[in-house]
Amino acid sequence: MNSIVLRCGDVPLPIALAPLMCMPAEAIPTDADLEDVWPQLSTQTEQRLIVVGSDAAFAAVLTRLLRTERLQIALALVPDEDSIAAKVYRIGTGAAAATRALQGKPKEHPLIRDDTGVALVGTATITGPQGGAVEGEAYVDDTKLFTGTVAALHVSPCADMPGVRARVERGPLRRGRWVSGRAVQLGSSAAVVERDGIPSERPVRRSAFYRHHEPWLLVR
Repeated sequence: MNSIVLRCGDVPLPIALAPLMCMPAEAIPTDADLEDVWPQLSTQTEQRLIVVGSDAAFAAVLTRLLRTERLQIALALVPDEDSIAAKVYRIGTGAAAATRALQGKPKEHPLIRDDTGVALVGTATITGPQGGAVEGEAYVDDTKLFTGTVAALHVSPCADMPGVRARVERGPLRRGRWVSGRAVQLGSSAAVVERDGIPSERPVRRSAFYRHHEPWLLVR
């Protein structure tokens, strides 16, 4: 098996990955970065791309696979220590994640995306403008999460079906239970969505995260 490493920004490269072909990219990979990767992957008998970087970098790569219909490419994540995706999918960090990226097997997982076509791999946090409370109504499938005002709404993928989960935060020590389903939907007068650490450019009135009709391949 031959794999290709995409090193995002100036993150350290684990020693185990040093012998592999390594291609540089921005800290958050751009379309141009990935256009250089596809021809190299097309020559591999097993298409495996190892992303060394943050959750945001990994989400950017998965988003590009989704939008270009390349979900047959297996992805492995070698994250930094602050990775929420590493906890969601139980893949470890640093050297342990690098070993798993090399020796693990690709397995299908629910692909969670939002209504703008952006993939979610770690967590999304939804608040009001300037980090204030968010006012509105949110559901997971047919289960109402809240109506009114809460400090924040948190959304995260599940490693298995049904695919996505969400919970509300009413204060520093008042966090609701996780509720799982196929889709999370929010209606609000003004909500700011932060996906894997990247905030939206402007407030939105509606936001939805849901399980895509096709899975993605994660090396675990």
